[in-house]
Amino acid sequence: MKLFKRILLILVLIIGVALIYNYPKLNIISGYAAKNAASNNFIAKRSLAKIEKTDNNMPLINMAEVVTDDETVSASVYGMMERKTLCRDGLGCVLVDDAYDVHTKMPVPTRYTKADSLPFPYGNRGRKDSIFENVNYDKLKQAVTDAFADNETVKTRTVMVVYKDQIIAEKYMEGFNEETPILGWSMTKSILATFYGILEYQSKLKVSAAAPMDEWQKDERKNITLDHLLRMESGLEWEEDYSTISDVTKMLFLEEDMTASQGKKESIAAPGEIWNYSSGTTNLLSGILRKQFSTHQEYLDFPYAALIDKIGMHSMLLEADMDGNYVGSSYGWASTKDWAKFGLLYLRKGNWNGTQLFDSEWVDYITTPTANSNGVYGAHFWLNAGGKYPDAPKDIYSANGFQGQRVFIVPSKDLVIVRTGLANESVFDSNALLRDVIAAIE
Repeated sequence: MKLFKRILLILVLIIGVALIYNYPKLNIISGYAAKNAASNNFIAKRSLAKIEKTDNNMPLINMAEVVTDDETVSASVYGMMERKTLCRDGLGCVLVDDAYDVHTKMPVPTRYTKADSLPFPYGNRGRKDSIFENVNYDKLKQAVTDAFADNETVKTRTVMVVYKDQIIAEKYMEGFNEETPILGWSMTKSILATFYGILEYQSKLKVSAAAPMDEWQKDERKNITLDHLLRMESGLEWEEDYSTISDVTKMLFLEEDMTASQGKKESIAAPGEIWNYSSGTTNLLSGILRKQFSTHQEYLDFPYAALIDKIGMHSMLLEADMDGNYVGSSYGWASTKDWAKFGLLYLRKGNWNGTQLFDSEWVDYITTPTANSNGVYGAHFWLNAGGKYPDAPKDIYSANGFQGQRVFIVPSKDLVIVRTGLANESVFDSNALLRDVIAAIE
């Protein structure tokens, strides 16, 4: 009996220590589950039951239980660490703390939608029925079908192939279509960077200029430029680890103002000396973007007026934090078709049906490899210059996001390929998709 009590006591102590150690993580787990469920339900109009079964069905996150009422979506882990999410028209969903007034009125971005009579890509009135003699459609169909093979594992949701401005192949898993908004995760970083390309083309800023951060002016951080930030080579401390309580998880799931996190960090290297991928840097750039405008309303309107609605990405929604800053690191939603339009804008070097949105040299800038990135990163875009995809052209560049969200731009083949899903490249073979699609174009 004494032995049993001792064993029981040891077990209780082990459980207690484990609970104390992991309790803070429950905040992140509940936060992710609530935010992800709320946004998928509110923006993509998907049922909470489906979201819990698929999107939230990942290690640790599936421990959380999601519930909803008239105003909020909440999640907790075995009743502990409940987190609440509020959804706001025009601004998406946001995790809120107990101090947040759910009745707070925020400015709402003005949308610039209008009826049009043009087919894809310059309008939303259907598409041209184009047949290209140099495209092997059987091979192409097989390449796209293969992207969905063993889909319990690779979890592909949508694939679209656009050649010479025309959709030549597409496939969707059940419950998704070309209009379903998809969370781009870090593909949103490439959207955010594009705003800087537009402002530079409008002669409203220079990316070579020092970052306008007053709090950096008394130390070595005053030498950090917008270029350093766009290339993730500012030298600022940052931990991008989603498996633990790190800088990025604290920012995304705990912070009221996500633009402030990176700006508070100290330098660990001179600007340009190291490359360190940082979602905090992108949100810092979102905060700097806000400084370019005299009012919050102008800041909210600019992305839609200057880019998103201008090229007909009317399904796109940029979510904001509690303070109304766009979460440029992670929270951009758009349909597969509209993600493809973004790729086409870059394929056409900033020219959209005769209107130049950013200088053609901006494409050269964002595709120039950043020092110390081993040829995989430019300026908020990923590159194949270092041969990451060995069976694909070296000129490929892409907007990349968590769980394998991809917009591949292939200038040498006049191609844009979009893939969305729930599995990263360690599981989903992007190289094979690129290889097989390109091989189908003779």
